[in-house]
Amino acid sequence: MARIPTAAGTPAADPVVFMAGGPGADTFDDIPFLVGSGLNKDRELIVMAQRGNLYDQPNLACPEVDRFNARAVGLGYDSQQAQQLMLKAVQDCRARLTADGVDLGAYNSTENAADFADLRTALHIPEWNVYGYSYGSDLALTYLRLHPEGIRAVAIDSIAPPRFLTLPWGWGSAAEGIHNIFDACAAQPACKDRYPDLPGLLTEQVHKLEAHPLTLNVTPRSGGKQVKTVLDGGALLNLIVAFTPRPKDIPAALDELSRGNPERFAQARAAGSVQKTGQFAHGLTNSIACGEWAPGHSESDVLKAGRKAFPGWPDTVLAQVPQLPFQYPVCGLWNVPDRAKIQRVATVSSVPALVVSGTFDAKTGASWAKGVAAGLSRSTAVLVPGIGHWVVPQSPCAQRVLASFLARPTAPDTSCVAGLAPEPFTIVPK
Repeated sequence: MARIPTAAGTPAADPVVFMAGGPGADTFDDIPFLVGSGLNKDRELIVMAQRGNLYDQPNLACPEVDRFNARAVGLGYDSQQAQQLMLKAVQDCRARLTADGVDLGAYNSTENAADFADLRTALHIPEWNVYGYSYGSDLALTYLRLHPEGIRAVAIDSIAPPRFLTLPWGWGSAAEGIHNIFDACAAQPACKDRYPDLPGLLTEQVHKLEAHPLTLNVTPRSGGKQVKTVLDGGALLNLIVAFTPRPKDIPAALDELSRGNPERFAQARAAGSVQKTGQFAHGLTNSIACGEWAPGHSESDVLKAGRKAFPGWPDTVLAQVPQLPFQYPVCGLWNVPDRAKIQRVATVSSVPALVVSGTFDAKTGASWAKGVAAGLSRSTAVLVPGIGHWVVPQSPCAQRVLASFLARPTAPDTSCVAGLAPEPFTIVPK
């Protein structure tokens, strides 16, 4: 864990503790974004790596999966070869971790939340504030439900609701975020005129690439040798969900792709060949995804949700949850206890809460914030137009709202939100 001192002379008595996304991301990589967003402006910032992450013992990194991911850019996203190689990597990682005595079932949100409760006690902090984004919002809500003592206020960003978080759920979020981007383009006259039918264009390109994938030799933006890069329908969708290219560039990138220029998407796909081996705790991802998100549903449920989100798209694309391909076969190998009933519980609390969402978020759809806020009787919900996943570092207005909330949890100043609109989309000549 790390303690980042306040930028002010005399800090407020109640620090902020941060809960990172993922699950499995290196928490300490987020510190520059947190400091840049003003989290330590008036109070101390406390950051702890969640159990199993980088620098922890045991560390649930899977270099085997990292090496697969680097190779996967040259394979069809949803191809049988990609599935076979990924499952082999997962199996090898599991075998190595369990041979070292790691109990993979001990890596779950209940234990994760208890670690933060123990941290507050160990640091002799009477009261603190919690800020979490993405999976960190799932964890923060779990923590608030199970260990409310000592929590002054909770801010959650890009909401992953524990009660509803399942693997099929990912399809609705993808559709919501993408449709909101397209609707924002339609609301800007220059964008609407230049790209009049983005939903039809995306559907056309997904079908075309899934039937006839492009195989290219691409130099990653970071430089180095050219890498074999395959761009198919599944890869295209997942690049958009991950916002590579940026949301403002997505209409232009789709238009260029339709006219034979796949450079923006190809370079984004090629970037995956440059992996930091051993930095991401894929084991933590799988323990939580397989124990908490997968149970109670099946591969057919994922496909059904995909068909509802994007009617008429190829089943080969819709069969894989965005960002989590082949997760059900992976869970068959990972084999951790079913924790769905324990975890899928609404958080009901009167602790002051701030719920922040971005309209362009295709990973954790903004509409889910409403249900979460309904259970938090003293909550303030903020919807930031034109921002994707992890809102606060991208939005100066959201930063001001969060600072105001930490100063006055029951009466934050949200006035800056009213004047916000998505920035202009990139327009390329015909």
